Amino acid sequence: MQDRDEATLWEFTYVPDGWVEPAFTRDDNPRGLLEESSFATLFPKYREAYLKECWPLVERALGEGHIKASLDLIEGSMTVCTTRKTFDPYAIVRARDLIKLLARSVPFEQAVRILQDDVACDIIKVGTLVRNRERFVKRRQRLIGPKGSTLKALELLTNCYVMVQGNTVSALGPYNGLKEVRKVVMDTMKNIHPIYNIKMLMIKRELSKDPELRTQSWERFLPTFRHKNLNKRKEPKKKSVKKEYTPFPPAQPESQIDKELATGEFFLREHVKKRKKMEMIKVKQAEALTKKKEERNKAFIPPKEKPFQSKTPKAPTESKLDIQAIKDKVKKAKTKKLGAPPVNQTPPTSSTNKKKKSKNKG
Repeated sequence: MQDRDEATLWEFTYVPDGWVEPAFTRDDNPRGLLEESSFATLFPKYREAYLKECWPLVERALGEGHIKASLDLIEGSMTVCTTRKTFDPYAIVRARDLIKLLARSVPFEQAVRILQDDVACDIIKVGTLVRNRERFVKRRQRLIGPKGSTLKALELLTNCYVMVQGNTVSALGPYNGLKEVRKVVMDTMKNIHPIYNIKMLMIKRELSKDPELRTQSWERFLPTFRHKNLNKRKEPKKKSVKKEYTPFPPAQPESQIDKELATGEFFLREHVKKRKKMEMIKVKQAEALTKKKEERNKAFIPPKEKPFQSKTPKAPTESKLDIQAIKDKVKKAKTKKLGAPPVNQTPPTSSTNKKKKSKNKG
């Protein structure tokens, strides 16, 4: 792992931008290949119609590198082999990858890109990573996303073509992109959502545009995601402590003869042994009788009575009224002038009565 990291660091440091490996021509290998190499792969039944339709295009594409291709519909296999005119030794490896991609439901328009120098492929087997089949289907669908949005975002960030089919994930693109695609796919199968890795790829893409940051560490810019275990397993109330393992068996229990030898009873005579046994039986009988008597006498023991306490009713506390304060309040209320007229009106004056009398006389 360390050697691989050093190799990638050397690639980014010393390889100039825009540098392209020169193409391999016939001048590099004018005499051709000494031995014939061939590869074959099987394809499923549902791919038969598509392969039969596009096989002339496959033969034409491989014919440029002088590779012979044959399709066997009876056996259900595709075979590629070199010829005498083949000069590129790596052309047969690219032809092998081409038929593998075609067998894994990759369309011919994308699979033919493997014949280019700067394009590689990676077929990731994910069928055995998750034991539960239902859980595997859910995580595979999570990789695709709603309407293929997650897979499309991954393709745009890595510049790779990704095809999810059955128990495999086929990726086609540059080497750096294939490494990122494999990491995202493996993390998704380990129950890590692909959106986290996509977010990190977006940050790396922006950081790589800055020439100053290309040679620095990006750890301070990348987010760290922590797992949250919401469903914690409840611990049992009674924990059973396992005993330490010992290879030796437990000690054998003592027999009756061993106990008699330890106490010295083994060497006594028979009538002495019988007498001791009778004494032990009598002692046990006496203890049992005393216990029974105590249990019977419990019913005749009177319970302890609580001492009698006479409850004297408490005299109600008379509320002391301040009579003088009440009188003062009444006096103040009388002196206040209210808006309504008083109830007892003063009688009319004597002058008004005199006037009424004079009118009556006249």
